[in-house]
Amino acid sequence: MLTIRAATESDIPLILDFIRALAEYEREPQAAVATAEDLRRDGFASNPKFRCVIAEWEGRPAGFAFYFYNYSTWQGRPGLYLEDLFVKPEFRGKGIGKALLLYLAKTAVAEGCGRFQWQVLDWNTSAIDFYKSLGAKTLNEWLTMRVEGEALERMAAMAK
Repeated sequence: MLTIRAATESDIPLILDFIRALAEYEREPQAAVATAEDLRRDGFASNPKFRCVIAEWEGRPAGFAFYFYNYSTWQGRPGLYLEDLFVKPEFRGKGIGKALLLYLAKTAVAEGCGRFQWQVLDWNTSAIDFYKSLGAKTLNEWLTMRVEGEALERMAAMAK
């Protein structure tokens, strides 16, 4: 009933649909401005910046996981960072989200990663509880810092 497969370039419209649905769920639909060309350039060219897997339930697209590799200087090993995970509402409760997480955990181990990491919104308590049930822990002492848009441009301009 459930299959998980690597996304291909022909999946770009589907990936964009998942990204927009996730942005809607996370209450920021206006923030999802990625285009098909962005995904093609950054995920399906010679030096991909991300990877994506698609979950299909009985042949129908049900969810996706969008991830990339980072590097832990302390561990001296790569890490797998999950950027986005989304399952369409009509497919929830079938174990698809869990299957995607387990698939990525297996990928991380196969790739020699020292950690598998992601973020979750603090109001998404059902997801937090679910992640904890799989062994994930909350890193309360770490704060996410972000510079984007005009602030990023100003920061870059400070470089000599």
